[in-house]
Amino acid sequence: MVLAPRTVRSVLDAFWRAAWYCLHPRVVLLSLLPVLVSGGMAFLLGHLFWADAIEALGGWLESSVALTVLWGWLEAVGLPRLKAVLPHVILLLVLTPAVVVVSLAAVSFLMTPALVRLVARKRFPELQMLHGAPWWHGVLWTVWSLVLAVSALLVSVPMWMIPPLLLVLPPLIWGWLTYRVMAFDALAQHASADERRALMSDHQYALLGMGIVAGLMGAGPSLIWSTGLMTIAMAPVLLPVSMWLYVLVFAFASLWFIHFCLAALHALRQRATPAAAPSSLELPLTGNS
Repeated sequence: MVLAPRTVRSVLDAFWRAAWYCLHPRVVLLSLLPVLVSGGMAFLLGHLFWADAIEALGGWLESSVALTVLWGWLEAVGLPRLKAVLPHVILLLVLTPAVVVVSLAAVSFLMTPALVRLVARKRFPELQMLHGAPWWHGVLWTVWSLVLAVSALLVSVPMWMIPPLLLVLPPLIWGWLTYRVMAFDALAQHASADERRALMSDHQYALLGMGIVAGLMGAGPSLIWSTGLMTIAMAPVLLPVSMWLYVLVFAFASLWFIHFCLAALHALRQRATPAAAPSSLELPLTGNS
């Protein structure tokens, strides 16, 4: 569906505002908490369990009768080293979605509420907070969305063998997850339940598009594993770095959704009260700075 020019302008306006806010000292400080929590968790788990997991996975692959032909073929074509690397690759493929999910959850729980308050105070100081979703509702929404997205990823894995679908399905699923979680979090404090449902329905295509772009941006940290076999061998050390990059991407995406959603909420209330005295926030879906 083609978006209206006004909506496209609002999406782009929120994009550059989010990029600018990423340089705010408070945002930089806030980003350290999920980085420390998620990155520390990744380093600890990698240090404690990586070697054992590789050994167990390698033993299983070695004893697999079904893979005997593959090992023989690799030796025949002069690639016997791939046999030793394959357990690392498989474990990274399994862990990468988990790293993305943990990073998204860390940003959602540890950063987004504070970012919402920061943007509201600077751009929409008169925007009333109706608290349409209690904190536990947001937690359930996020967890349920994560369950659905991970389930969709697992079900769609066989279809990734078809090259065009590999380029479409993962970004679409991550985009849907990002849109569901971040749009909800952006509106939870200020919008009523009815306003939140109306905005997420009216702007669902714009929000989904933003989520897909954020999902494609989130694919960037995965490129850290494509630079050579040495990076795969250093996975326990590089996992926290990868998670830190994911946190930065999702922090930007969170700000993007917050700017767009709060501006849309402000415009919705302005339309509902046309007789109200004009303020400095006259342009719908743009706000001040």
